[in-house]
Amino acid sequence: MIYGIDQFKYQDVLEILKNPSKAKLNKKSKEQIIKSQQNVQKIVASDRTVYGINTGFGPLCDTKISESETAQLQHNLIISHAVGVGKPIDKNISKIMMISKIHALSKGFSGVSLDVIERLILMLELDIIPVVPEQGSVGASGDLAPLAHLVLPLLGLGQVWENDKTVETAKVLKKHKLQPLKLGPKEGLGLINGTQFILAHAITGLTKFEYLLDLADLTAAMSLEAYRGSSSPFKKELHEIRPFDGSQKVAERMRNFLKDSDNLKSHEFCDRVQDPYSMRCVPQVHGASRNAFEHLKQMAETELNSVTDNPIVLSAEESISGGNFHGQLMALPLDYCSLAAAELGNISDRRSYLLLEGKYGLPKLLVESSGLNSGFMIPQYTSAALVTENKTLCFPASADSIPTSLGQEDHVSMGSISGRKFNQILGNLENILAIELMFAAQGLEFRRPAKCSKIVEKNYELIRSVVPKLENDRLIGEDILKIAELIREKKFQVHI
Repeated sequence: MIYGIDQFKYQDVLEILKNPSKAKLNKKSKEQIIKSQQNVQKIVASDRTVYGINTGFGPLCDTKISESETAQLQHNLIISHAVGVGKPIDKNISKIMMISKIHALSKGFSGVSLDVIERLILMLELDIIPVVPEQGSVGASGDLAPLAHLVLPLLGLGQVWENDKTVETAKVLKKHKLQPLKLGPKEGLGLINGTQFILAHAITGLTKFEYLLDLADLTAAMSLEAYRGSSSPFKKELHEIRPFDGSQKVAERMRNFLKDSDNLKSHEFCDRVQDPYSMRCVPQVHGASRNAFEHLKQMAETELNSVTDNPIVLSAEESISGGNFHGQLMALPLDYCSLAAAELGNISDRRSYLLLEGKYGLPKLLVESSGLNSGFMIPQYTSAALVTENKTLCFPASADSIPTSLGQEDHVSMGSISGRKFNQILGNLENILAIELMFAAQGLEFRRPAKCSKIVEKNYELIRSVVPKLENDRLIGEDILKIAELIREKKFQVHI
């Protein structure tokens, strides 16, 4: 993969994350970078006033800076903007920020030198990863505060990760015999303008969400098996006459998960007319969430291959001060996907509740001796709490805007908050699905000797490898954590 040249998919970023040497600069990308820097140098040498190159920033855009002061201007820009607060973001999210920043700068419209970009690549390869606080960005002019923290180590400042601890950058640079860099004209602004904080959270979320969408289908199938529900709502003909991509895909997956099920065959001619919506409408609900995933994926990959700083240097004669840094294009689909992820948890909790009711041959609370034992009563409380927490996180951050920079930046996206909330919701969803999987496995115990499809049986055995059947009350909180860990490690087989 070639920085600045190839069109990256979000999975490409994950590959580079695992092996930073998979992406390089080539002759063409280096030429683009060098030409862009030369254009900036020509602007500095001219008498023209160009924002961010020989002027101040934001409300100080009318203040001209002399040629001799341009280097100090870029240094001051970074140290003044590194004002993030809160806990550090995950180290891998910082890495994704670096990868996407390198890719954008390498397109040759930012005026950032080859030396600076090669230092970022070297830091990535040496695992010198900046510590970036989670709060402080309003999502326009991009992610100024987080990106300022991301590039502080170029100046020998800030902190970086050393295993699971944070250490001063100066100490690590000394260890690798690296000197701090001195930034040239436009470089500081090119480094901290952009949407890489928002984008890194979107890519991280997409990775989790893609698996959880597949897992939710499997979980629904296991619950339907335990409930001895009907598979007729998943028939192909039904979804061909309302042909949304998401619902058609989920219906097909449900048919495959339920194929050759003894449980479903056992009540083909019973007098139950239909199942509750949380069983019957899985394709429509899960499918809508899949459609949201596809939308975010498309938006994120467009953003990944875009130039999002400001101004954009087209040539030595033309530099455009625009709004490519504005995060609204990512904030809206992130908020949409937050709602989509929360709905997967919402319908999952309803299925869990159905399995506790004691209907259709299942014992109340999924234990034979309820009364003396509370059985699975209280895990559903936890599920309900997580579902409601997700609902509160669904308020769209993109619906808000607070003017900043003395009114120069009078409409901002708050997309950084959208990205953080999306990942919080996904973390809660992992636990909600873990609870439903625990209930479904217990429900299947009361359907024996009837067998499920091979893939459902295989996943049932995976659950039983860490969590035994519940006979009498025990510390089932630990069971939830064990199943949730299987989810985080992507141990469930979710494809046929």
